[in-house]
This record gives sequence, structure tokens and C-alpha cells, in this order.
Amino acid sequence: MKPDEKKMVLSTTDTANAQKAYNAVVGDFLDPQKQLANVVGMGIGVKWTKGEPTGKPALVVLVTQKLAKSELSPSNLVPNKLQEFQTDVLDIGYPLAGQTETGTQTLASRVRPAKGGYSVGHKGITAGTIATCVYEILPEGSVSPPRHGIGIPSNYYLLSNNHVLANSNAASLGDSILQPGPYDGGADPADRIGALSRFIPITFEPTMPRRDHNNLVDAAIAQVAFHEGDREIYWIGNVRGWRQKRDVTVGMPVKKTGRTTHFTVGRITAINATVDVGYGGGKVARFKDQIITTPMSAGGDSGSLVTTLDNIAVGLLFAGSSTATIANQIENVRSLLRVEVAEQIL
Repeated sequence: MKPDEKKMVLSTTDTANAQKAYNAVVGDFLDPQKQLANVVGMGIGVKWTKGEPTGKPALVVLVTQKLAKSELSPSNLVPNKLQEFQTDVLDIGYPLAGQTETGTQTLASRVRPAKGGYSVGHKGITAGTIATCVYEILPEGSVSPPRHGIGIPSNYYLLSNNHVLANSNAASLGDSILQPGPYDGGADPADRIGALSRFIPITFEPTMPRRDHNNLVDAAIAQVAFHEGDREIYWIGNVRGWRQKRDVTVGMPVKKTGRTTHFTVGRITAINATVDVGYGGGKVARFKDQIITTPMSAGGDSGSLVTTLDNIAVGLLFAGSSTATIANQIENVRSLLRVEVAEQIL
């Protein structure tokens, strides 16, 4: 029997109440000096009991592995309530960014113009995924670039992750971006599609303690010639609009196209999540205001655009595990990079 889908969704009121409780406890609960063993984050979601959603809001504690109480010391048990608000535990494995698995020929190949979903990467990394093509946010009152090729935006970009296009902060502006990525045979200069234009720096531990991290996005853009990029996403089509984070809800069905696992569908299990993500080499970054979904990705899918089933952009996929996928809120990506994903807020 399938779970009651209506009980996987939180109402606006329940989300607001959970948000208040979350704000009151998250800082202390995720203090690295006090953090429980196995815990990697916290978000807002639905309480599940005996494998069934209850429809009631909960503070969702994100763990690497869900263990029986008998396997944990009393000091490492997640309390049933925090600030008198009920908790739930969600297994999300060990969240990682930057790993690449073998892809199939379809989306790991060279294509021009390059569509969302295809392989891409900085010349010094393995490979990730193109989200879609974007352009500058125009000043208020400006005329938007026409949609169907009648007129050309002054600056046109591929959108993906910092760790895909900017080599996790190690790149320089103007560096070559290859399509396909190096892991898939891309070589500089033969497969150079563009140049790194902007990226949002990621704060890492051990350089800075996790408690001081304020990472919101793992995001970057590379400028490309207009004829070299396509705003269409393979198997999905064109993005119709984007959704503000206040309207991205627990229980929402979502989809993506990525270089490794191609077209997949999932469901949002937590929002406003604070989560610790590994980047290899001992580097960990704490991200805030993240979307957690059911597993819908693998290494190399980083950079995929996450949309609703009717093609409204909600997130930028950047990390995950075998049990969960993590995405930045598209509103944060858009405002920090100053790019337009789609013309309408829907």
C-alpha cells in the first residue's frame, strides 16, 4: 500500500510553526561541540510513524544512518521533542559533493548547442551537469530578452555548481569550461564551450569552523556564445518559471535530468535544512536553507536543475548520497549570481 500522499505535504501554517521552533533550536543542536554522533543536519518536514506519514510537522534530524536505540548511547539519542516540538529522524547517508560516476554515452557526450542535463566541467575537475542556460537579471523596467531567438541577450551563461565550474573555489575567472567534462573526454581547447564568469565562494572547514559557515549555494556560471547554449533541458524541455522558496513545500514532487542518472523523479522530504556536506580531502561545508529530496541522483549529476513536474525551477542539485539528494533554493542561486533562470515567478 502506498503512503497517503496528502499526509506527506505540510500546510503553510504548520510550516510556519515548525520554522519558529527550528529557528529556536538549530544553532544549539548543530553546535559542532555538542553535535550528536551520526547527526549531519536538521530541517523541517513531516512526522512519519511506522512507515506512514502523519501529516503533522516535525523538526527532522538528518543522520548518516538510522540506528536502533539499543545501538546508540543515551547521550546520542535524538530527543522526541525539541522546544516542545516533535522530532523525526531522516537517513540521508554521508552527503558528498564533487564525486563522479561513470555516465552513459547519451549525456556524457559532446553536443552543440549544449542543453541542460549534459556533461560539463572546469578543465581541472572530472564532470558535472549543466543546469540550463541563463542570462543577466535585467534592471526593473527593462525589456526582457525575447524567448524564441528574436534578439540575443547581451550575456549568456551555462549554470552549474561551483565545484563543477570553479573547481571548489580553486579556479580563476576566465578559465576554460569544457563540454563534455574532462572525465567524459573533454579536452582543452577542442571542447572549450566557454569561460568561468562568476562563482559564489564556498566556506570550508578546517579553514573556518562550521559554526561560522553561512553557505547558501554551490553555484557558478560560465559565459558562452549564444549559439553554443540552449535553454532546453534534455527530456524535460524549457523551464516555464521559477518558484520563490516560501512556495517550495515539503511533499512536493520534483524531477531532474543529470549526466549520470538521466531523468529521475523524487519528492521533497525537508526544507530549510542545515546540512554538513563533504567535499573530499577532509573539507566539509555547512549549508543552510537547503532542500532535501528522496534519492534521485548520483555522482556527476551535480549541477542539475530541479523542477516541479510542470517545469517550474525550484532548486540546483549539488550533493547527495544513496538515500537522499540535496539542492540549493533556486531563489538564492538566482539572487546571488544575479542571473535569470526564467522570466516568471510561478
